[in-house]
Amino acid sequence: MKTKNFYLTIVVLIFLTSCATSYYQVYQTVSTDNIVQKGNSLVYEDENCKISYDFWGDGGNMSFQFYNKTDKNIYLNMAESFFVVNGISYNYFKNREFSYSTSVGASTMKSASASKSVTGINYIDLLQTNSISASNAYGIITSKGYSVTFNEERILCIPSHTSKIISEYIINQTLLRDCELFKYPTKKQIKTKNYTKANSPLVFNNRLTYSVGQKENFLKFENEFFVSEITNLPESEMVEKKQEEYCGQVSSLPLKFFKSVSPSKFYIHYTKGLDTWKH
Repeated sequence: MKTKNFYLTIVVLIFLTSCATSYYQVYQTVSTDNIVQKGNSLVYEDENCKISYDFWGDGGNMSFQFYNKTDKNIYLNMAESFFVVNGISYNYFKNREFSYSTSVGASTMKSASASKSVTGINYIDLLQTNSISASNAYGIITSKGYSVTFNEERILCIPSHTSKIISEYIINQTLLRDCELFKYPTKKQIKTKNYTKANSPLVFNNRLTYSVGQKENFLKFENEFFVSEITNLPESEMVEKKQEEYCGQVSSLPLKFFKSVSPSKFYIHYTKGLDTWKH
């Protein structure tokens, strides 16, 4: 009886988990520097380079594209470049070793057979001629491959009029809770918590160091942002279903799309499950 109740409890838990309602905590950020939105990117420019950000994603995508505007190589000093969150700095250069490998395999099947006639007396004393044969088959598997190991670059070279994408960190993975925000709001319970830089729960920046045309005389700049708004939303207010259209063709089934996408926003996706917290 205990075993039956145990399995019943497991089934109920699985059912409740599979029916968990989705919610999103949405963060609006503001730049404190000379950064402007151009299309789907937040862009910082000086006379030598252009840095583009797009935070939109689960946890906040802190990757950036570094474009070299000059006619010379730009050298980005990764050892002196940092991602900083609430005063805690994280290195871009970690002196890591990377490796990748590849292999190619092939298999072949070879066979051989032979036959000949044999004449003799059968079991009722009559002369009989039969054909007998023998065959042999075997497979051959061959493979070859190689592995390449390389060290992380301390100085990253960006050629003239080209870009490189640096992807290392996300902004935040922890759900921020506040007594003014319902954790699992209905449409009527949706509220937005506003912040200034002074009381923002998240202030973050990129501190980058680079040189033009030589691996010395480095220049430094900082791109700073802070979270200015936080809103908790049920999935119905975050996504919508619509048919995708491409080259005049419309998808047969509707797909889910985010209603409001911006490079200055990001979100954390979470579910309710068995949680009974109000805030």
